[in-house]
Amino acid sequence: MVPQTRELDPSAGPLEFFGAELRRARAAAGLSQEQLGQRVGYSGAQVGKIEMGERAPSQDFAKLCDSALPDAGGLFVRVHALARRWDGGYPSWFSGWLEAERKATSLCWWEPLLVPGLLQTADYARAILAAGPDTTEDQLEELVSARIGRQAIFDLPTPPKLWVVIDETVLHRLIGSRKIMYDQLAQLADTSRRPSVTVQVVPAVIGAHAGLLGGFAIASFGKAPGTVYMETPDQGQTTELSSVVEKLSLTFGTLRADALPRGASRDLIGKVTEERWTD
Repeated sequence: MVPQTRELDPSAGPLEFFGAELRRARAAAGLSQEQLGQRVGYSGAQVGKIEMGERAPSQDFAKLCDSALPDAGGLFVRVHALARRWDGGYPSWFSGWLEAERKATSLCWWEPLLVPGLLQTADYARAILAAGPDTTEDQLEELVSARIGRQAIFDLPTPPKLWVVIDETVLHRLIGSRKIMYDQLAQLADTSRRPSVTVQVVPAVIGAHAGLLGGFAIASFGKAPGTVYMETPDQGQTTELSSVVEKLSLTFGTLRADALPRGASRDLIGKVTEERWTD
């Protein structure tokens, strides 16, 4: 018996539109998911997840699909470029992590440079996003609103457990203005008092440590496989590879062991707030 193909609603969002068009173009070319995967360097299962709107396609994937499916006329790169505007201010490559963030039962976040987006104030987020070379005035408020909107997960009846570890340098890096930094650190300390949120600081005296190569976050879903988000200079990467999840989980545990305890971390945040950022 041939399994039924699930129908997609292309109007549901950019992932669904991309997936529906990819399925249509692949079928028109007479290719199976496995055959298309061989042409673009992905597995058939990965192609299937993108077609179902369950995984966000990367820009490279879109380019490869345009090459493998020339009759589509370069559609996939164009759709990928437009997806940022459709997806609530976020680029399409971030969609996979957004979905993981919304469904997670727990989130572990390491950040060596900035306060994580889930704990940022609007002014702090605005100062960061305004620094982007491609950010226009029209886009800025949409980006800020989208970032702050992610924090709604903490208002859910059962919010995810959030465990944040940051480097002490985050507390000392001027973002925007002294007032913005004061308000941001004050909110960070206040948020760390929530039962579902733990914030720890790796003190500067530790020196070199396992997290200096970049920030990352791990979303856990109970018994289901975890998802990792890794920051890069260009665009972040999301993966469910068990080897990566296990390695970064171990790294996070090492960083957590290097960090100050919860109470001492809050005291340090408060001290830096008053001593460095008070006018």
